[in-house]
Order: sequence, then C-alpha cells, then structure tokens
Amino acid sequence: MNETVGIIVYTKPNCQPCRMTKLNLDKQGISYTVVDLTETPAALTYVQDELGYSSAPIVVIDDHNHWAGFRPDLIAKIGH
Repeated sequence: MNETVGIIVYTKPNCQPCRMTKLNLDKQGISYTVVDLTETPAALTYVQDELGYSSAPIVVIDDHNHWAGFRPDLIAKIGH
C-alpha cells in the first residue's frame, strides 16, 4: 500500500470519469478521501474558485499538484 496521505477526489453522482479515477486509485493501492461536490457547497466553491476547475473528478494531491478528469497517467505517477 502506498503511504501517500491527504489525496482528495472531488466527485459527483453518476460520473463515469469519477468512477474510473477511484477504480484506478484502488488498483494502484492509493488511499484517498472522496468528497461529493453535490453535497458539499464549500468544496464546490473551492474547486471552482480556488483551483479553477469546472468538471469532475478533481484530484488534489497538495496545493501545487492537482488535476481534473480521469488521468491514469498521473495516477500512475502517484503510485511510484
């Protein structure tokens, strides 16, 4: 199991890229926390206003390392 902590995956219901991102993280053995953007208005404001994203999923590793969309290439980098 990778020791990376603090990864947050911002998702929304019925989001195929969100599901694929979580499955890929699970496959890599990477721990993460899921935040549903439809249930957490402050999180939605954060990813839109602070990070500048408008589509889910948004994966946040730290303040300088984050992305939107299903990115297996970037997920693979976390696992190494």
